[in-house]
Amino acid sequence: MPDYDLLHREWDEHLEVARAAANLLPVAADLADRICASLERGGTLIAFGNGGSAAEAQHFAGELLGRFRDTRRPLPAIALSTDPSVVTCIANDFGYDDLFARQVEALAGEHDIAVGISTSGRSENVVRGLRAARAAGATAVAWTGAEPGPAGAAADLVIAVPSSTTARIQEMHTLLMHTICVAIDAWAAETADGGGT
Repeated sequence: MPDYDLLHREWDEHLEVARAAANLLPVAADLADRICASLERGGTLIAFGNGGSAAEAQHFAGELLGRFRDTRRPLPAIALSTDPSVVTCIANDFGYDDLFARQVEALAGEHDIAVGISTSGRSENVVRGLRAARAAGATAVAWTGAEPGPAGAAADLVIAVPSSTTARIQEMHTLLMHTICVAIDAWAAETADGGGT
């Protein structure tokens, strides 16, 4: 039988972190503005992370390329973990720590936004990817937990969820991403070629 007390504790912890993460809404709004400005200038959202954070990166890219709520033109976005041939080639030939930096160096430019996701803030390949983004003139954004660590130091903007629990951090990353997507959809609908519902 399920331990319902345990389930309620998980739920209560989620709600507590969600309430605290509401303080990140101004940072999320800033990032949404930066992404819209990037897209307006012909930029691309480049997202990357490991494990569950790779799934979040793919989720973010999918929302922009497909749609979030509204049918609109596809918006340029890429997740760097999706091509197994590229991932295994770079990891084999250069090492896993250079997995994202090598791709960012090849793809990123001054109008792009690079979102590196690391719940610990310490994933070396994410840190190097963020550094490569800044070196290329792109805006580097770190999505982390309460301790941004080296990823935060390598970024221009940090979204640091106030938790040290991986599950809670990932849940808030998804919630913040969806909040940002609402703003991006609204911007795309307002632009001349943005389409609409």
